[in-house]
Amino acid sequence: MLVNFAMTNGVKIDLEKPTPLTVLNAVPEVPNKGSKEHGIAESGETYLEAILLIKERTQSGLVRAVDIANELGFSKPSVSRALSQLKEKGLINIEMSGAIIFTPEGLSYAKKVFQRHRILTYFLRYVLEVPASQAEQDACRIEHVISDLTLDHMIAYLDKQKMLPEDLL
Repeated sequence: MLVNFAMTNGVKIDLEKPTPLTVLNAVPEVPNKGSKEHGIAESGETYLEAILLIKERTQSGLVRAVDIANELGFSKPSVSRALSQLKEKGLINIEMSGAIIFTPEGLSYAKKVFQRHRILTYFLRYVLEVPASQAEQDACRIEHVISDLTLDHMIAYLDKQKMLPEDLL
């Protein structure tokens, strides 16, 4: 039988029989959810989500670099660099007019990021009873690193507790 051990703060921990304290102290090496799996960093996901939200909020659906800069509070040169990277990855196109258009893959990715955000915000607010502004802020950070498996378990928990709103998925 193979025993799985980890070293934490110089202490050898038997991961097969963890105690409550070793579980709290252990930091397992778990692969990142995948913001990197498509070559998209947290900041890229933030830009995609911002584009999606601006597009849905504006009557024309037109999104320009200046709109993103205003939305996120970033400089126009920073936004331009980020948009160039998203374009190189095939997630957006930038028209001659400056309008930013999602590719099908980019739209799908942006919707996935936003869905993670909504589920996390809901879970933090209504299950853990975190105040709304803090839940929103925390969801913005967690959405970029949470695994699909953990998110699926959160959804299953909400469903089992009959707390899953139909419009959340």
